[in-house]
Amino acid sequence: MIELSATGIRLSFDLQLGLIESFSVYDGDAEISPLHRAPWVGTDEVMPEGIAPHLEKLGGDFFCAPFGSTEGTSPLHGWPANSRWRLEEKTDSYLRAELDRTVYGARLQKEITLHPEHPFVYQRHTFIGGDGTMPVANHANVSLPNGGIIHTSRKQCWRTPKVEQEVDPALGYSALRYPAESQTLASFPGKDREVNLSNYPWSPQSEDFVVGLDSPEEKLGWTAVTRPVEGDMFLSLKSAQALPMTMLWHSNGGRYYAPWSSRHFSCLGVEEGAASPILGNVKNSFPNDHGVIHLNPDRQVEVTHVIGALRWRSGARVIAVETLGNQLLIRGTENQEILVPFDPQALNI
Repeated sequence: MIELSATGIRLSFDLQLGLIESFSVYDGDAEISPLHRAPWVGTDEVMPEGIAPHLEKLGGDFFCAPFGSTEGTSPLHGWPANSRWRLEEKTDSYLRAELDRTVYGARLQKEITLHPEHPFVYQRHTFIGGDGTMPVANHANVSLPNGGIIHTSRKQCWRTPKVEQEVDPALGYSALRYPAESQTLASFPGKDREVNLSNYPWSPQSEDFVVGLDSPEEKLGWTAVTRPVEGDMFLSLKSAQALPMTMLWHSNGGRYYAPWSSRHFSCLGVEEGAASPILGNVKNSFPNDHGVIHLNPDRQVEVTHVIGALRWRSGARVIAVETLGNQLLIRGTENQEILVPFDPQALNI
């Protein structure tokens, strides 16, 4: 395990899968560690034969290319989430690693940067060369043992894919309707009733997946997940032009087979991506075909993303996130406002 640190923040990185296993932000006497870890990780439990490596170590934050699909013999979410990375450069607060395999013929480099007093993990993935179009996404897994409240930047709509997570009811259960659509996160069609997707969990026991399509005029895309009992927040930041989809994976005991075994609760995947194939043909929803990335043998393609954590007054809902010079302003109900250091160049917006 590789450790990075700067004043107020620490991170553990696993080269075996390119996985940010955990990160912690220190704010006064508070330690905020928002990332999830599956109950079988770090145990001697025997995994099912052929299980994808990213599932064997499920949790943390990883990068998917192709997201929701495979390349050749790769497991689900591609080689970046399932094979070894090679460390190329490291300081106390920065690392650069390169995937041992190619992705659609491209070399793939990962950079992780921490800054003193910044409650954020800055990530950059760079495809060098390659050829073809491909869905990609960053895949953070947030731990919500006491529930949470989900807030996002403006979306065109929210949609579920054509089929639910487990088609066979003997393997799992989903609480939402598939396919379905809503203009708001607060009221989405469920099998039995309308479901408020801004409140986690969405049901006592289910496996569900919903996609928010960013508004074309949005620049800074954000997803804030507040944990009222813990009094803190997980924050995901992106360029809404480059990654115009926010995908929420509700994993709360809804899969019955190993290793899930009806015990994988309290996980919310916050997946920021350009991954239109997950919904089928939605080309009209994205200007300039931004629903995927386009590799070219003669150029590089960068995918940037930021995750962070900070203290947040219990119960206050996030209503706006905006950059102010070298700071990020987070505004909420109950007159809650927080201004924190932020690198405005990190997202290329």
